[in-house]
Amino acid sequence: MLTLFRVERALNFTIAYQISKSVPYFQKCYSCGVMNNNYKMVGGNSNKTSAERKKHKSIASVWRPVSMQSCSTDAEVGTEMAEPHIDPTSNAIGASMASTDKHSISLEVGSSLFRFIKGKGDSVQSKLEEETGVKIIFPLSKKEESIIIEGNSHDSITRASERIQLIIDEAVKSSALDYSHFISLPLAIHPQLVDKLVNFQNSILGLHDEVLDSSSNKDSTDEENGDQKLNEATQVAVTRKGQEDSGNVKVDLTKIPLVSYPPKSSATSTSKPKTSTLSELGIDKSIFIKPKTFHLTVLMLKLYNKERVDAAVKIFEGIAGDIMEALEGRPISIKLKGLDCMRGSLAKARVLYAPVEVVGGEDRLLQACKVITEAFTKGGLVLEKDAKQALKLHATVMNARHRKRTKTTKKYDSFDARGIMEKYGSEEWGEYLIREVHLSQRFVFDEDGYYHRCALIPLPESVQVD
Repeated sequence: MLTLFRVERALNFTIAYQISKSVPYFQKCYSCGVMNNNYKMVGGNSNKTSAERKKHKSIASVWRPVSMQSCSTDAEVGTEMAEPHIDPTSNAIGASMASTDKHSISLEVGSSLFRFIKGKGDSVQSKLEEETGVKIIFPLSKKEESIIIEGNSHDSITRASERIQLIIDEAVKSSALDYSHFISLPLAIHPQLVDKLVNFQNSILGLHDEVLDSSSNKDSTDEENGDQKLNEATQVAVTRKGQEDSGNVKVDLTKIPLVSYPPKSSATSTSKPKTSTLSELGIDKSIFIKPKTFHLTVLMLKLYNKERVDAAVKIFEGIAGDIMEALEGRPISIKLKGLDCMRGSLAKARVLYAPVEVVGGEDRLLQACKVITEAFTKGGLVLEKDAKQALKLHATVMNARHRKRTKTTKKYDSFDARGIMEKYGSEEWGEYLIREVHLSQRFVFDEDGYYHRCALIPLPESVQVD
């Protein structure tokens, strides 16, 4: 005998999944595996045509994830000998007896973290699926940031989500996941400073203005290897003397000596000073900071999904008043003078920068930077090691980590800055007003060539009077 069930009501309820650590690395969106069968069950009506009865029996099954919830149907079930009947005019939704036990979770992870969850050759994903009994589904579009975990029980998908969280924890703490955003004080908004940087680079590389592209949209923060190429224009056409009819030949400017260093003095030494080319010194175009991205870095951030970016924008915009208070409502200016080497020796320099001096010797700027760092740390968006690091404002002009790797430059993790220091060690770069503070996105650039502004806070350009 066929037993029929009548659904009296359907209730939605929230299942709280317990995660081992409360870390805002992804947004959890839960949904139950019960298929939503959107159809109406009708009683026996002899007036219905066979086509209409067939239509009412059809079932449209739709899978609908529900944000932050797990949906289920809590039905009072009874047995009846007669065919069940639900008023066709009501909003009641029938539930099929053939519902599955499958469950799913949608996790907003961030596309930059997918590779850690997959592992080399999908090894991490395969192991995780095997050990927890779930299926991990990655989106086909690179613009999507969420993954879906499907399993036969709440317990299995909870265990899988915990394992994924641990993977993300390790990835975020490691250098394998690069910084995506940073708080910057733009200096490239001053055209005269941009011009000075262009001239600085041109004089070292021996290039003309049109050769060194000062507006190139390449990343130039201290944490990233650049993607710049040594332009073919480093070779210029010249005519060989006495061989005018043979046409022009190419001369590689990187082979022209930049500076020479004499050997150690010796009473019997008659050796000639050794000359060095740009290549031998480890200097090429790619290690220079792009003038139109010139800035001071306040804080580096890893905002690897939209949830964290939105949280960062909210924090940033919320401390505008505190920043103004730290600056006492007055303009702040800095002076850039000379060059210095960050760690190591000039002969094996990795970062060359212009020291920053706050005009007037006041600490208002550092206090404003402290407000920013503390707010983002409190919001859980700063790595522990970055929160503990003392801030040293500096304007980087050259960084060996930006080097475009080739067969000839692969061995260089530094460059010889002694000749540059001899010429520019006392360079007066000028005095500049800090007009803005940005929440900047790396690897993405606005039309002016500077990093994309996720949010901006204008700073005083004149003394504010109450």
